[in-house]
Amino acid sequence: MSAASTIAPARPLSVPRRRLEPTIVEQQNGSEQAEPKAKKRGTPQCMEALARANKVRLARAALKRDISAGRRSITEVIMASPWEVDSMGLGELLCAQRRWGRARSRKLLSSTALSEGKQVGTLTDRQRRILVAALEAKLASRLN
Repeated sequence: MSAASTIAPARPLSVPRRRLEPTIVEQQNGSEQAEPKAKKRGTPQCMEALARANKVRLARAALKRDISAGRRSITEVIMASPWEVDSMGLGELLCAQRRWGRARSRKLLSSTALSEGKQVGTLTDRQRRILVAALEAKLASRLN
């Protein structure tokens, strides 16, 4: 082998760049199947879902403001389970209280063996009673 073949060229080789164009693949076997049309935005079903989501979001925001201001008790909300909190996670509901963050919520929920992602509407009566008892004990200890 000669020395010239093992040495890299002084300037890079110019390789023309090819632009890749998308190709359309047509169906074969002569069967033309119409693909189902994708739902467009603005259909009645989409608009109803958006309206419901906005209604739930606004109701939850009002409930969180009431809990934070002390106009509603969190224990009352957990026991009554109104429609707006049915699909709300326990961690989110507990964090609505004044001076309650994720750490305090996690600590309380771990003592009751509940997950912070558990939805309020899926709690059993026994789980509700355990959570309310733990909350009342925690709130009573803070007052003394």
